[in-house]
Amino acid sequence: MRIARSFAELRTFLPAFRTAPLCLVPTMGALHEGHGALVDRGKDEGGLVAVSIFVNPLQFGPTEDLARYPRTPEQDIAFLEKRGADLLFLPRPEEIVPPDATITVNPGPVGTLYCGASRPGHFEGVLTIVLKLFHLLNPDLAIFGEKDRQQLFLIRKMARDLGLSVRVTGHPTVRESDGLALSSRNRYLSPDERTRAALFPHIMNAVGRKWEETPPKTSGEILALRTDLETRLSREGFVVDYVAFADPDTFMEVSLPPPRKVVLLAAVFLGKTRLIDNITLESGISRV
Repeated sequence: MRIARSFAELRTFLPAFRTAPLCLVPTMGALHEGHGALVDRGKDEGGLVAVSIFVNPLQFGPTEDLARYPRTPEQDIAFLEKRGADLLFLPRPEEIVPPDATITVNPGPVGTLYCGASRPGHFEGVLTIVLKLFHLLNPDLAIFGEKDRQQLFLIRKMARDLGLSVRVTGHPTVRESDGLALSSRNRYLSPDERTRAALFPHIMNAVGRKWEETPPKTSGEILALRTDLETRLSREGFVVDYVAFADPDTFMEVSLPPPRKVVLLAAVFLGKTRLIDNITLESGISRV
């Protein structure tokens, strides 16, 4: 695996990687099996796999966890070498975000909803750095985990709206055996919190089954399902940031009559750790 730690090194290495389609897996490091699945997916696509590691300061608010976000570069390098990645881009922060940088990407209306409402400027920061990575590496394919479903929607929309040549695809959320979505932030959880965190996806699935078995016909019924989910989560010790039912085609909150497929989104705090998750609901389908 080649490692580029600057723009100059990246430009030196890239010509050798243009002999086959290039897949990019952007990450913020602290890699786990969810990231490994993205690398595996890239290799299955038949090309070369480049991984970027950059803890993006632009997507963190002033009171968020930028300083304590886990940074494990040596372990990440060993992880990627074992996984068979071809190129690692590990840029210096001051090079990828110059101190005098002022140009950013406007995420549009969807960027102000859900995680965007809770974390103002978050998606502006995400899209700005993702666009820069697309420009620097010029990948044929970019793969993102579906756990960050709103992020995936916005990156796809950015690629379409700006006429980028990269194909953006999602990979299903990778979960622990108890159902909790893999996340670098899970390591913040205490043992007791980690046990309790597994209730998060189970509660979401329980309310999701209600939607699928008896799709709501009124705004009051949608509100009742949202309230039910918030109540169940609060009862188990989660502090609810938001819950929402979104149209997967527009990512706006569903209107009546709701589409056949709906994305149930939620974000919660457990102690100081923020967890997000989502599930796709399909009317008339009973969830096991």
